[in-house]
Amino acid sequence: MYENILIPTDGSQTIGRVADQGIELAALCGATVHTLHVVDERAYLSVPDDARQGVRDTLRDDAEAATKSIAERALEHDLDVVREVRWGDPSASILAYVADNDIDIVVMGTHGRTGYERYLLGSVAERVVRACPVPVLTIYVGDVEEKLAEIESLGSVDADVSMGGDGPDGGAEATSDTDGVQTQDAEDGL
Repeated sequence: MYENILIPTDGSQTIGRVADQGIELAALCGATVHTLHVVDERAYLSVPDDARQGVRDTLRDDAEAATKSIAERALEHDLDVVREVRWGDPSASILAYVADNDIDIVVMGTHGRTGYERYLLGSVAERVVRACPVPVLTIYVGDVEEKLAEIESLGSVDADVSMGGDGPDGGAEATSDTDGVQTQDAEDGL
């Protein structure tokens, strides 16, 4: 199904969960793992000219280390690996890499930012999801236990959902009880 899987990395500590998911998918499909780090040049434009090359070298070293980490994980599963570092806008560079390398699916992390923080920082994952011509699997890289607690605190909602058939619109009727169990009444033969 998938022959080329792209795992972009920002080099953060949380990329491990994303890499594991992408590598597991690649192992199931016998796919080549592509790992890409994009150095956002806008991040160091304000650095004085005399320090710019040192910063650039450090960013390149960090990028190489980030792609090497994922490559090593993939090699442990006897998968073929392609590593690359690019410079520029991360979302645009990821999309270009997809087009240039016949990528079948992108597996990337999302921090789950919302509201003002998302407005200020934007989201590379969101821009890739919206513009990518191939499927994008996003993996939440924040604190999973915290996120689950947040979801549980929302509580459950009673709802009657018309599905056609026996319901008000002539179809099956689905309801959700407060314990979160969904039931559905449907016509015989469906």
